[in-house]
Amino acid sequence: MKITSNVYQVGGLPGSASSDAAIYLISSAGSAALVDAGIGGDHANVIENIKHAGVQPKDIAYLFLTHCHYDHTGGANLMRSATGCAIVAHELDAEFIERGDSRVTAASWYGTRMEPTKVDRKITGEKENFTVGGLDIVMYHAPGHSPGSAVLTLVSDGRLVLFGQDVHGPLNDVLRSSRFEYEKSLEFLLSLGADILCEGHFGVVEGKVKVRRFIESFL
Repeated sequence: MKITSNVYQVGGLPGSASSDAAIYLISSAGSAALVDAGIGGDHANVIENIKHAGVQPKDIAYLFLTHCHYDHTGGANLMRSATGCAIVAHELDAEFIERGDSRVTAASWYGTRMEPTKVDRKITGEKENFTVGGLDIVMYHAPGHSPGSAVLTLVSDGRLVLFGQDVHGPLNDVLRSSRFEYEKSLEFLLSLGADILCEGHFGVVEGKVKVRRFIESFL
């Protein structure tokens, strides 16, 4: 599904397994990146969707993991093997990804285990900047749903696109959630004034007013 001239949804319903959170593709000037990797069970279809969007797997430079949960990270090793991309995550969630913590990543909720996955680049501060082709991408630490939850922004076709994968939560002690941090992060997301929200389970929300109302509904 094409969202802007640079952004596509290539995974999550209807493009891949129902257990996959949404997987988004960013493409610009012969370079590309992915936001999240799903559980990996429908990996071949995701690769075909990427190609259908006009991107070759070898052109994917980064796989941004917005947080450690299995429906976003279970397919990360497969995706790195297929593309050679660098896996990026915030350091506070990277520890659960790297040691394959099936409890905190919620892999056990899916009746499986999290495969230990090396994170190639760990975000340590409040934000970090990346370049993909001609696009400037900012990755922000936005904790609450998990300790190392993150969101990303870029400008495409003159509109600010926000990748806020689990804006809706949920909050759970097993997931190391914090309601205080979650509400602070939602307020931060509101301050960005995004034109398009690419969410992990609720799809794409377009229009500043609609994006604001969606985020506010969880405060």
